[in-house]
Amino acid sequence: MTEGWAFGGAPPVTQPGGIITLVEGVTFSLSGRTGDIRPGAEQGLFFRDTRFLSRFELTLDGQALEPLSATLTSPFSAAFVGRRPPRPGTADSTLLVIRKRYVGGGLREDITVRNLGREAAAFRLTLTVDTDFAGLFEVKEGRARAREGLVRTASDDELRLSCRWGDEGRAVSVWSDSDATVTEQRLEWPLVLPSRSDRTLTVQVSPSVDELEEAPRYTRGQPVELARATDRLQTWRQVAPRVTTPDESLRTLLATSAEDLGVLRIFDAEHPDRVAVAAGAPWFMTLFGRDSLLTSWMLLPLDPSIATGTLHTLASMQGSKVDPLSEEQPGRILHEVRAGLDAQETLGGRVYYGTADATPLFVMLLGELARWGLAEDDVATLLPHADRALAWVRDYGDSDGDGFVEYHRATDRGLLHQGWKDSFDAISYAGGRLAEPPIALAEVQGYVYGAYLARAHFARNAGDQDQVAHWSELAATLKCRFNEQFWLPDRGYYALALDADKRPVDALASNQGHCLWTGIADEDKAVQVAKHLTSPEMMTGFGVRTLASSMGGYNPVSYHNGSVWPHDSAIVAAGLMRYGFVAEAQQVALALLDAAKAFGGRLPELFCGFDRTEFPEPVPYPTACSPQAWAAAAPLYVLRTLLRFDPWVPANKVWCSPVLPERLLPLRIDNLRLAGAEVGLEVDSDGWRLTGLPAGIELVQEPRQPLTAVTAETTS
Repeated sequence: MTEGWAFGGAPPVTQPGGIITLVEGVTFSLSGRTGDIRPGAEQGLFFRDTRFLSRFELTLDGQALEPLSATLTSPFSAAFVGRRPPRPGTADSTLLVIRKRYVGGGLREDITVRNLGREAAAFRLTLTVDTDFAGLFEVKEGRARAREGLVRTASDDELRLSCRWGDEGRAVSVWSDSDATVTEQRLEWPLVLPSRSDRTLTVQVSPSVDELEEAPRYTRGQPVELARATDRLQTWRQVAPRVTTPDESLRTLLATSAEDLGVLRIFDAEHPDRVAVAAGAPWFMTLFGRDSLLTSWMLLPLDPSIATGTLHTLASMQGSKVDPLSEEQPGRILHEVRAGLDAQETLGGRVYYGTADATPLFVMLLGELARWGLAEDDVATLLPHADRALAWVRDYGDSDGDGFVEYHRATDRGLLHQGWKDSFDAISYAGGRLAEPPIALAEVQGYVYGAYLARAHFARNAGDQDQVAHWSELAATLKCRFNEQFWLPDRGYYALALDADKRPVDALASNQGHCLWTGIADEDKAVQVAKHLTSPEMMTGFGVRTLASSMGGYNPVSYHNGSVWPHDSAIVAAGLMRYGFVAEAQQVALALLDAAKAFGGRLPELFCGFDRTEFPEPVPYPTACSPQAWAAAAPLYVLRTLLRFDPWVPANKVWCSPVLPERLLPLRIDNLRLAGAEVGLEVDSDGWRLTGLPAGIELVQEPRQPLTAVTAETTS
């Protein structure tokens, strides 16, 4: 039996082509297996959506190092071992180079050269440095180019590269603790190393944004173990739940997921108590409305404070005016925040609001967090923002007044599709023809339904029966109209969306699983929906396809048209469980666990949608993010789903009724977080036991009712 959610070392995170990713907050690096960052590729040191190093190559006597190993020592640090290539006529090399890299607010690298030979070695160590200050989109899309006006300044101990772009400035400084010859392109050390000895040099890289230099996280002379990033991660590890299970794949997956989520956290310097989570590495190391909200929901048993921090952070940037370029509207919750120099060109501004789902999800998460015991002062602060979000639903989201929230981008710079499937071809009919906006997505109506119910709960807690009736009636009306207009009786499933002419977009897609999750689906239709979601058309054996294989737009190697997204499958599993489809939910859950095992214990952002009978292991999607926040959170949510663990702290109740598959038993969880208490749960083939509940909380030993009726949702 093994215990999990504690990091024990792992292979480095590698992207296609052997690229190694290190992540800490909004800083990440992409390098090759020697540690070199090479020009002309997607490699680099990135900080706040800008590439501050496009080249960071170490050579010994002008020769590139021969890679021996690359080991991840933490999610933000790695050790690269290489050697000088053997000289002509010799089989071995006597010079070994060990590069220990630490990423966070910049980069520190300790370079140790070890002479394994019988005599002293004379050599020249050279570090070549360059930057283009390219924005993240420019790098991702292969549009990166050298910035005009780049200034190179070499002093006795520092190389500084800087440029200005309009009224913005970027700079990066590279210096060493050892005497180096510094030129405008490199740092160079001529060294003589005695036999059987070594020498360590430390190089520090510090980015600057608009004249403000980021303070080094790992300063010279300070043990890395005492650095803030290390301390934060150690604290995170200590508070993470501990899981004991005989299933090695589950143990590894939970440990890796918890570790990944720990380093994807974003800390607000102005509000240290606010912690949010970045969407994923390498391309989404920033706050995303939808991603951060759904990830926070899935992380509630691990750390509810992330949901609290996410809500406060998003509330602070809630839309206040109408701006077509950024698609800001009063009450709207943002889609993403970007800080790169190309953000204005690509998104129309630093904060982009073009999403239809983040705003109702904000209200949904606030309601769910209240069930977990959100402090009353936080509720008082956030509830006005929820009301502004609901006003957006009424005044802007439902632009034509038909009761459904639809989207249509304001300019040609915005996202064409503004749900979670936001690629240009993501919304299509069964035959493959693309749908035209304005589009009302099925799952977005479910989120709005959930937001109405959440607001009714808050009104009930406040004793405001008029508001309870108001929001309950809105929810009931929306649910009725949704089931009338989105249901396809001849197909037995819900339409993916309604198009510009209010015609059903009749593709069979995973979105309807979200409709089970929110409870907007009628119970008499759920049986057919569940059957479709777990049919061979949708189930690959490793998860649920985004689009059925029978659809005209199906492509298993696409971003949204037949691929498998772990977070999507986890929500589908939760939706199936909500309506009582236990075996089907277990099927999806175990499929994800098997996929994670094949990926070495880490679920990527997505993978290809080939059937398991064709390929016995899931096929990677070429540009999937890894680690990625909601993919990392998905197994935690799957576990909660299988435990059927549903608290309602204000009502002094917790529902729990585990239905874990036999292969996971016996299972024990310690240190679950609930209303300030540490809860423990043990499950075996003979039964289960929950301990440590806060005083006064009643344990209901059965699953919480599906709550598909508005009256049940607001009164029980």
